[in-house]
Amino acid sequence: MIKVFLTDDHEMYLEGLALLLNKQENIQVVGTALSGSSLLEQLPKLEVDILLLDVYLPDVEEEELLKQIRRIKPDQKIAYLTLLRGTRYIHKLMKHGIQGYILKNAPINELNHALRQINSGQSYISKEINIGDTDEDFRNSITISGNHITEILSKREQEVLKLICREFSNAEIASQLFLSVSTVETHRKNLISKLGVNNTVGLVKFALKYKIIDLDASN
Repeated sequence: MIKVFLTDDHEMYLEGLALLLNKQENIQVVGTALSGSSLLEQLPKLEVDILLLDVYLPDVEEEELLKQIRRIKPDQKIAYLTLLRGTRYIHKLMKHGIQGYILKNAPINELNHALRQINSGQSYISKEINIGDTDEDFRNSITISGNHITEILSKREQEVLKLICREFSNAEIASQLFLSVSTVETHRKNLISKLGVNNTVGLVKFALKYKIIDLDASN
């Protein structure tokens, strides 16, 4: 029996996934968490084969969470189930020894196969993702349907992104949203990291490509 622990900040999705996986032969969901902090609190007492995580958890940055998991259980098998297709994200997470990266739109039989492969000591990355082996491959930005953007970016991050696209400075954004300039700068850096782009120009291109903002619209 493959014992799996799930972590995702969307409660309905989490419950549905647990029910679905528990119907699979030889797979058992032994627990769930809605946040990184909840996972870390439970982890020392967990007897689990695979941690199945979403990349974006609002209370902890993904690499910091991995570092803390490794401190508690250095050999723990870890896989991600996510909407993010960015090879930059995968490359960053692979440095921390993750075993799997599966897309949320994968059919259940693929997820089933991935968990079995990971449990057997192998790794698994969804076939739709070509991670390649050159730096250029890792510069690819994420490919995601715009209607899923709220699952990646917080409401505040979306507000900051829209103002960035309107060429507001950090100080102007801070004034508009009643934030400190340093907080705005942090949001800007997080946006660049989450969306797999290199700079502010990349943020604007992403926002236009996925129709997050229409620069021709009056606002």
